Amino acid sequence: MHEQVLIAGAGPTGLTLALELARRNIPVRIIDQATEFFAGSRGDGIQPRTLEVFDDLGVLDAVLAAGATGPVMLAYLGGEFVGEHRMWDPIEPTPAVPYPNGWVLGQAGTEAILRDRLADFDVRVELGTTLRTFTQDATGVTAILTCGDADETVRAAYLIGADGGRSTVRKTLGIAFEGSTDESLRMLLGDVRADALDHAFGYWFAGADRPMEGIAMSPLPGGRQFQFAAPLIDEAEPTLAVLQEYVDRYSGRTDITLSELTWVTVWRPNIRLAERFRDGRVFLAGDAAHVHPPTGGQGMNTGIQDAYNLGWKLAAAMHGDESLLHSYESERRTVAARVLGISSALLDKLVDGAEDAMRRGPETQQLDISYRDPADLGPLVAGDRAPDAPLKDMAGNPIRLFDLFRGPHSTLLCFGETGELPTGTEAYAVVRPGTTAAGRYVVDVEGHAFAAYHAVDGTRVEIRPDGYLARRD
Repeated sequence: MHEQVLIAGAGPTGLTLALELARRNIPVRIIDQATEFFAGSRGDGIQPRTLEVFDDLGVLDAVLAAGATGPVMLAYLGGEFVGEHRMWDPIEPTPAVPYPNGWVLGQAGTEAILRDRLADFDVRVELGTTLRTFTQDATGVTAILTCGDADETVRAAYLIGADGGRSTVRKTLGIAFEGSTDESLRMLLGDVRADALDHAFGYWFAGADRPMEGIAMSPLPGGRQFQFAAPLIDEAEPTLAVLQEYVDRYSGRTDITLSELTWVTVWRPNIRLAERFRDGRVFLAGDAAHVHPPTGGQGMNTGIQDAYNLGWKLAAAMHGDESLLHSYESERRTVAARVLGISSALLDKLVDGAEDAMRRGPETQQLDISYRDPADLGPLVAGDRAPDAPLKDMAGNPIRLFDLFRGPHSTLLCFGETGELPTGTEAYAVVRPGTTAAGRYVVDVEGHAFAAYHAVDGTRVEIRPDGYLARRD
């Protein structure tokens, strides 16, 4: 067995996967053909389920410190202020869901935090390194990399294509990228300064007669920039002058001067799903496997969770158990198809000018994603997300279930168990107040763990390393 995994693409998906492998002591190389790190905001919406992933990966505090909650949007029609809007109403945390609200952080900021965490494991992104081609056989993958004028032949146990919508890995495998591109609708997205606007708010500027046809400017944390989104008219070029023209036209103001255009792109509705996510020892993840409209903030989050699903399974395969790898495609392709449907429906609302086109509900938070067998009808079964709950440890200190789950292991919860616990696993007895147990135990002081897991004395629940139920006895 060749003791390394090669990851092509160092965006959020590739970085998450590299982290998942590195913290399990799996040698990993992560390459990117770009010569410098991405500097734009692109995927700036982080969903609640992704915050839970970041908690497990040890980057949540940094992400929360660098980002901000979703802004209040001030809406102006024909230059007149018409009200405030939020994409979602703030939700109070519950014992089971500690991070119920989305978070805003430019993608470049998220990537930098993930790279810093990866460096803790002495793994660094190899920039300016292109995957030219590869072949695979029964025992591994042989890849040819180019860096500058030099070619390098690399042997790896597995190759992961996290190399975006134009994926070299997917194209080399000849995997169909099924879906559609709508050339009739084009949007301009970019990061720009607008010092005349209060950076504490977002803005929607539109004409009085067509309120849903306008431009959005959302403040980006950590500076003075806004993310700009506008319909691109005719064949206009994505320049600062064109952005300025749109602001002048839609806002009806002359005092908003744009500056510092640091990132800009033209986006078309390109909605696609790879026919398969695996070919032997090669896997697709993130935009290489599925591309989304930006509506609903699903693309980056879905890619991060592809990596979170695949990482522990690859690590098991590197230790000799390949049985888990087959579930990656069945679990994640089903999720990607569903999420593409959510994003597309929101895009249709936007195009149709629906009044609630800017609203985001629970379906975008990814907390309800489940890998359960449709035949399983219980309230919490194998494949469902594992809820959090506040507890006390053996010394009486506050602790959470997520604290027990954090790390590369699976976790066994034995509800009401007072005897010896199974060995060879991270096992905890979950007992009621006033009870102790022979092994490691936590006290469900307020009953939230028993309630969240629909548990009775004798219930045993195994939690997978990615925070989903593996089994329930």
